[in-house]
Amino acid sequence: MKRRDFIAAGTTLAACLPLRGWAADSKGAADLPAKSLDGGDLVLSGSDIQSFAASMRGEVLRQDHSSYDARRRIWNAMFDRRPALIACCSGAADVRRAVDFAREHRLLTAVRAGGHSLSGKSTCEGGLAIDLQSMQGVRVDPKAQRAYLEAGSLLGQLDHECAAFGLATTAGTVSHTGAAGLTLGGGFGRLGRRFGLACDNVASFDIVTADGRFVRANDRENPDLYWGLRGGGGNFGVVTAIEYRVHPMNPVILGGNVLWPLSQARDVMRFYRDITPTAPEEVHLELGLLPTPDGPVCYIEVCWSGDHAKGEAWLAPLRKFGKPQHDDIAPMPYVRIQTSYDEQMANGQYDYAKSGFLASLDDAGIETILDVYQRAPVKFLLFVDPCDGAYWRVAPDATAFPNRRVMYWMGLLAAWPSPEGIDEKIAQIRSGWRDLQPLTRGFYTNMADNETTLAGYRENYGANLERLVALKGKYDPMNLFRLNANVPPKI
Repeated sequence: MKRRDFIAAGTTLAACLPLRGWAADSKGAADLPAKSLDGGDLVLSGSDIQSFAASMRGEVLRQDHSSYDARRRIWNAMFDRRPALIACCSGAADVRRAVDFAREHRLLTAVRAGGHSLSGKSTCEGGLAIDLQSMQGVRVDPKAQRAYLEAGSLLGQLDHECAAFGLATTAGTVSHTGAAGLTLGGGFGRLGRRFGLACDNVASFDIVTADGRFVRANDRENPDLYWGLRGGGGNFGVVTAIEYRVHPMNPVILGGNVLWPLSQARDVMRFYRDITPTAPEEVHLELGLLPTPDGPVCYIEVCWSGDHAKGEAWLAPLRKFGKPQHDDIAPMPYVRIQTSYDEQMANGQYDYAKSGFLASLDDAGIETILDVYQRAPVKFLLFVDPCDGAYWRVAPDATAFPNRRVMYWMGLLAAWPSPEGIDEKIAQIRSGWRDLQPLTRGFYTNMADNETTLAGYRENYGANLERLVALKGKYDPMNLFRLNANVPPKI
């Protein structure tokens, strides 16, 4: 091929590529309307976009790119938003460049890792989405009992790599959840009563702060930031990697569900309330009310991660209680039970949730829960998980996560395949939650919705809020990272 033919062919190819590297230099970029931090309109110049894209190793996608639609979609179909630009970061260097671009242009900015945010805050309308999906990988050091995770990785990847070495750490209950988002908000899971929250098991974070600096946060380096990242959500920057402490554990657990008809739910809930305070820390017991095609049921999900013979003996009274209609508890790989909710929580559904913490589960509370569930015109999953054991061994002010002296956390979760009638359904769930909320205090950051007010944050974080606000003022005074369970830089 002659040189001029090669150049002509290269020019044609460049027009088909995303803005990236040499292709960005070969193609003029048009100006682009966008949204500012305060929601106002602005225009990004084509030359600035071109320069930004040329500085990235990953792609920068505009709305007319063939990959844009697939890349912009998040797990919760409730939020169908269109960022002006998507920065597909390949590593921390790209993240730094994307943060600089967002700050310099005062762009509305969302950060997407796993994209599992129930409140839709891992995307935005008209702003910049900093996308970490390409940053995936988990490395386990079995001798040091550490796992090193890139921030786009999913919980299932962490579980899988750890299990190969007979190790584990607390990692949620749905394998396609992003590890970074779960951990920053606290991170409940089936091993939490034994090992603590996911954030309690973090030895170190790598993070790009709002001023574009790459820093490490642990108990020696930037300890104030380390404190805030363990439960303070995405308020302080873009986490690019996490080092976890991992623990020896048999990769085969005793797990499964015992189901009872709803008519037995009152007795089952009282039984659950009576056995959970003295349950061994090796057992996770989730209580739930669940709609099924054959009618609603009451269930207790079991994950026993200790000695199997001890587990069989301790679980025997639970499995014999009342008249169960189903019992599938058996030895199984831990990684399998970690996928048991994956289909129920599938990508692309319309999801809505509420949550709060329970100091206790008395008879009056049980009656209220059953009443709300039975008269609700829209069906949803209601679950109660224990929050004692290792959760309590960390002081409420030792990390930003404040809800350390509660017995349970309770959530409502609904998922629909289409948006038909969704506003009415959400209104009905909110109505039911208003009757349940007096039983609760605070909320789980990872299930905070867009109704949460500053008063709600005060109630949730308590004495930790003032420290979080000061930390926000230090690391993100312009509130660049506001699409999260947002703590303002001043109050």
